[in-house]
Amino acid sequence: MSRIAISGIGIIAPDAIGLDAFRALLASGRTAGSPAMVRDFKARDFINPMKMRRMNNLSRFGVAAAKLALADAGVDPGRNTGVALGTAFGPVQTSVDYMREYVEKGAALAPPQLFAESVANAPGSHIAIESDFRGFNVTITQRESSALAAAMYAAAQVMKGSVDAALTGGVEEASEMTLSVLERLGALSRTAARPFDAKRDGMSLGEGGAVLLLQPRAAKSYAFISGFGMARDTTASISDWGDDHGAIVTAMRAAIDDAEIALSDVDAIYASANGSVRGDAVEGRAIEELFGDRIPPVVATKGIFGEYAAGGALQFVAATLAVDEQSLHATAGFESGTFGFTPNRERRECRLRHVLVNSVSAGGGVVCAVLSKEAT
Repeated sequence: MSRIAISGIGIIAPDAIGLDAFRALLASGRTAGSPAMVRDFKARDFINPMKMRRMNNLSRFGVAAAKLALADAGVDPGRNTGVALGTAFGPVQTSVDYMREYVEKGAALAPPQLFAESVANAPGSHIAIESDFRGFNVTITQRESSALAAAMYAAAQVMKGSVDAALTGGVEEASEMTLSVLERLGALSRTAARPFDAKRDGMSLGEGGAVLLLQPRAAKSYAFISGFGMARDTTASISDWGDDHGAIVTAMRAAIDDAEIALSDVDAIYASANGSVRGDAVEGRAIEELFGDRIPPVVATKGIFGEYAAGGALQFVAATLAVDEQSLHATAGFESGTFGFTPNRERRECRLRHVLVNSVSAGGGVVCAVLSKEAT
């Protein structure tokens, strides 16, 4: 595919509001607890109070991250700009609030504004309305892979010329309902996420949002999206990962081929690993099979800020910053493992021409991308 520039980044993350704070969070290498909550976020710093009253928390994350991305890029992309966001669960708390009102008061008295805010595409809609964007507006829900799937859609539309630019990323909230369900499924760690570690026992739910501005050309760029690949693990259940590592191999290979580079050109892998027992295992085997005895450095960042659509978008941003800064981040939470590779354990400078980014979701969805340093 033609290479698409990432020209602006906006971050609302656990312990990090804005790009500089996020760089510091990555540099710290500290492991997030469960859940990884957004703190010190003041929506009124980004959104008019009257408008803010009509937005759910997820939409506030998205609008704030979008405004930060546009400010970071320093350009007005114009009306012909699309929006593609990912979210695993959508505005769960708003849905719960609406249904409570519906049950207690009946359909005629349940607040219609709550219903409008209970849908997954509310954040993307608010972003477009706030900036008067008239391009496509798409929301993708594919569990952990939601954000990268949204980025794939957005990049394809920019490449085709159907829009002049696109905002893409992911948003998630750590609601009581979501935490309760994940706890019952046994998906959450009892302490903290430990990607690829032999003693890993689950993920951390992370909330927040990350939005990136994509353009076909840009005066300033952090990195370039150069390839995507998709596959599906048909052995996965609806609530867990499967064991068909061949599906991940297929997606990784497709992304590398789409970028028109060789396997040996991949200088690092930003893994999907989040501390889940089965998810990390199937991705680890896939990396071993595809790269054999020449595995590039592997980085897993979700021990820092948690999992799901926000986690996937923040992982993508971390990989983008690695290319921009020509340095690898540390894998938080890893002590020892049983794979044929040891994840990168401390921040270090590294020549990064091309970085492979994996996103593997419970339910079997697999999306991979390649980020490149140069425009051609």
